Amino acid sequence: MKKGLVLKSTGTWYDVLTEDQKVIPCRLRGKFRIEGIKNTNPLVVGDHVLFELMEDQTGIITEIEKRKNYIDRKSTKLSKISHLIAANIDQAFLVVTLQDPRTSLGFIDRFLVAAEGFRIPTTLVFNKMDIYEEEMLEMVDYLSDLYSSVGYSILHTSIFTKEGIDPLREKMSGKVSLFSGHSGVGKSALINTLYPGLDLKVGELSQYHRKGRHTTTFAQMFQLEAQTFIIDTPGIKEFGLIEYSKDEIRDYFPEIRAYNNQCRFADCTHVHEPDCEVIKAVEEGKIPSSRYLNYVAILEDDDLKIADWELV
Repeated sequence: MKKGLVLKSTGTWYDVLTEDQKVIPCRLRGKFRIEGIKNTNPLVVGDHVLFELMEDQTGIITEIEKRKNYIDRKSTKLSKISHLIAANIDQAFLVVTLQDPRTSLGFIDRFLVAAEGFRIPTTLVFNKMDIYEEEMLEMVDYLSDLYSSVGYSILHTSIFTKEGIDPLREKMSGKVSLFSGHSGVGKSALINTLYPGLDLKVGELSQYHRKGRHTTTFAQMFQLEAQTFIIDTPGIKEFGLIEYSKDEIRDYFPEIRAYNNQCRFADCTHVHEPDCEVIKAVEEGKIPSSRYLNYVAILEDDDLKIADWELV
C-alpha cells in the first residue's frame, strides 16, 4: 500500500503525488461511490490517500485519510448534496479587484465567514493596482485599513509593476495555499507571475483590463517547492454558505465575536435586542458598518444558503 496526495481530478481519474515524488494516475475503488457519501465527489484535490499500485503502473485508491479542513459548496443540481472544492488547506488568498471586475463587500465577507468556519487563515489580495486612479486607490486604502483592523492580512499586487509579488511568494512558502476570487480578477496571471514555470492558461491581455475570461474549470494543486503547494480554483460569482447556524455566523465575524457574553442576553443575535453591545459598537464606529450590515444580511438568508457557487 502506498501513500499519496491528490493533485488533480478529471472525474474518473486522479493524479496522485507519491512520497517519492512520482505522479500516478489512480481510480477510486467502487464502494466509495455508494457507501453513505453525501458529496458529488468523495475525493478532492488536497486529500491524502492510500492506494494499491497495479501492474500497469496505475493505482486503485482504497482509503482517504481524515481531513483537517475542506472547502465545499452546495451542488447546483442536487441541493441537499455538497460538492467538495479542496481539502487540507493551510491558508487562503482571496484575490479581489475594485473594477474590471468589481468584487463586492458581500462576496468578500461571505468568503471570510466560510474560511473562519474552517479555521483557514485568509489574506485579501487587492490585485491590478496598476489600473486604479486616485479615487480608486483611496478606496483600496480604506478597505485595506477596514479589514486589517478586524484581523485580516492584506496585500496589494500588480503583475505589471511587480508590486507585492515577492511578499506574496514569501507568504506562500512552505504551505498549502488556496487561491480564489471572481473570474477576471487576474488570479491565474498572478500565479504565473509568482511561478512562471506553471504557465497557467489566462485570457487575452485586453481582457485583463476589462472583465477577463473564465479559464480555470476545476481546482488543481501544483507543487512549487518541496513543501509549497498552490491550489488554483475556478472563478466564482457568488459564495454560498452551507449549513451554518446563526450562532456560528456570530462567531465567524472576529469583531463581533470580541463582544461575546457582553450583551444583556446570552443568546443575543445583535440585531434587535436591547442593551446590545455590538449594536452600540457599530453606532460608535468601533465595528465597520459594512461588515455589520453583511452580518445581518447573512442571518436573513433562508437556511443561510445564499446563492450557490457558480462558474462564470
